[in-house]
Order: sequence, then C-alpha cells, then structure tokens
Amino acid sequence: MEISNSIRQARYGMPAADQILVNRHYVIGYSYYFRQAKWALEIIDPDNPGLERLDNFRPDFRIPTMFRADLVDYEGSGFDRGHLIASANQRETELQNSETFLLSNMSPQAPQFNRGIWKDLEAEVRRLDAKKRILETYVICGPVFYFDQPVQLIGDEDDNEVTIPIPNAYFKSVLAENDRGTLNMWSFLLPNEETNEPIESCRVTTTKIEKYTGIELWNQLHGKKIDSEKKRIRRMW
Repeated sequence: MEISNSIRQARYGMPAADQILVNRHYVIGYSYYFRQAKWALEIIDPDNPGLERLDNFRPDFRIPTMFRADLVDYEGSGFDRGHLIASANQRETELQNSETFLLSNMSPQAPQFNRGIWKDLEAEVRRLDAKKRILETYVICGPVFYFDQPVQLIGDEDDNEVTIPIPNAYFKSVLAENDRGTLNMWSFLLPNEETNEPIESCRVTTTKIEKYTGIELWNQLHGKKIDSEKKRIRRMW
C-alpha cells in the first residue's frame, strides 16, 4: 500500500501492511493474519505529563469484523492489553491520549513483561526525547513471532470467532534526530515474558529486527551511513 508523504510520522519511512490506520498522532500497520498490529509508528509527544490516562479501551471499528479484536478476546486470558504506542507518549490532549486505547494499538503481552521491562523501555525513550539536543524522536515497534515454536492463542473461547496469536517477543526501533542534523538509531528485541535482565542487554542491530520480522525499517533512508547505522549496536543514551 502506498503511503502519503503528508503523514508526518512517515518522514523516514513506513512499512507495508494489510491496513494502514492513520490516527491523529500515530499510525498503525495492521495485520489481518495476526489480528493485531504488525507495527506501530509514532513521534514521541508527552507534552502534558499532568494529563491522566483515559483507560477507555475499545475496538477499532475501521477494521473488518472478521479480523478485529474485541474486549472479550482479552477477558480471562491472563494477558494484558499491551500498548504498542504508550499512553504516556501521547498526552498533549485528552483526544490524543484516547486514541492510544484503541484495541488496534494493543497486543497480548505477559503482565510481568508489559508492566516491567516494556514499560521501563518506554520511559527510557521519553528520557531520550527530553534531552536538550534531541529535536525529534521517531519510534516503530511491534510483535515478533517465531514460526519454529508452537503458537498460543487468546480469544478462542468466546463467540466472536476472532483469535489472536500471542507474540513470542516484541521489537522497538528508535530514530532520534539531534540539533546537528544527525540521525542515531537504537533497536531492541525483548521476549514476551518476565525478565530481570537490564534493557541494555536487549539491544540488537536494526538489521536483526528486519530479518526476524520481514519488515524494512526506516525505508526512506538510504546510503552507506544508514546501512552502517542499521548494523551498529549503540550505547544507551
């Protein structure tokens, strides 16, 4: 699907997907096969930290019924409705925060993962974005499935005939533009389970994420410097 250059988040690239869901402040690439987002793309914008999260979880009715997750799919599953675009990343206005609670922005995450290292990584990215030298921070993240492992499902005991596979892991790739016009890249691969490992240990090359997901990240950027950046594991900020 061709993406309009007018989408601000797509400045440095946006992968393909079965359905592109353009929200006011972030974009979802939705997978009909997985019945959840293939990727989620945003520019970090936590301008009003005093705004309370709305917690108004709800289906995204732009998605055809046969591929659309519903609240009942998560009920009693033992898995969290895990945000891909964090609520705390988008809270300049109530409307902006509300959009992050669409189920198209959710993926089944182990509770200890969602409330642990995933939440910690989200906070670390906001800390990067808050640095004086950083002008803008782009983030793309999504689920990772290992097809040589058995697939677990949620939603297989309700009546809406939609099941959602549980990802084995999640990726997050961060692209920060600084006041010298330099683009720096960090990528992370995190297993969907409780862990006491530090975030630093989850750093990987961006090319590894591309290999595992089949997604070309930051595909509007080209050249030897970008190729080198994708193969590099940078120190944490």
